[in-house]
Amino acid sequence: MTSRFCLEVAGPYACFTRPEMKVERVSYDVITPSAVRAVFESILWKPAIRWRVTQIEVLRPIRFINLRRNEVSAVVSTRNVQQAMHAGSGNLALYIEDERQQRAGYFLRDVAYRLHAELSLAPGCTEPLMKYTEMFTRRARKGQCVNQPYLGCREFAAQFRLVEDGEELPPALPETRPLGWMLHDLDFSNPADPQPRFFNAQMTGGVVDVPPFEEAWA
Repeated sequence: MTSRFCLEVAGPYACFTRPEMKVERVSYDVITPSAVRAVFESILWKPAIRWRVTQIEVLRPIRFINLRRNEVSAVVSTRNVQQAMHAGSGNLALYIEDERQQRAGYFLRDVAYRLHAELSLAPGCTEPLMKYTEMFTRRARKGQCVNQPYLGCREFAAQFRLVEDGEELPPALPETRPLGWMLHDLDFSNPADPQPRFFNAQMTGGVVDVPPFEEAWA
């Protein structure tokens, strides 16, 4: 048993980073399924539910912008965190002035999408699906979220609204193009070593159909 939802999201900037770009951030042409899932989960996430992305509609022309920005080049050491947990205190600070670096990015600008996904129960869950469909609908209508939805990077916040059944909608971008191999999502079968899965994306009339995760290539 599943329940389908559609969200309309938009933002001034977006970056869905290509993993093959090791130094600078370069965005895919279109939002990735994993980023779509994150948008839905930012509104409602529970261990008892799963989101499966089915379709992405591109509503605005695909345009890029070059930006240079400051980033922090380091992360807090896992070993320091473990030591602080055992000791009850520790130095976990990062000093931005010491770790700052400038990086160029090739980002999307003025983006808007209609995102389609199915809500289903996790294996073994015996609760009624209606409970979660009503919960998501109520939260999405009110603009409530667990955390602010974002478009690839947390600083690129997204505006969102729930698309209601029977609502008249403008058509998607009238453009067809191959998008190449795109990240679908990460396979967490082995939590210690999650593996990426990809699919050969094609935009037809502004619409990208997303295959089931099981059909993506590792």
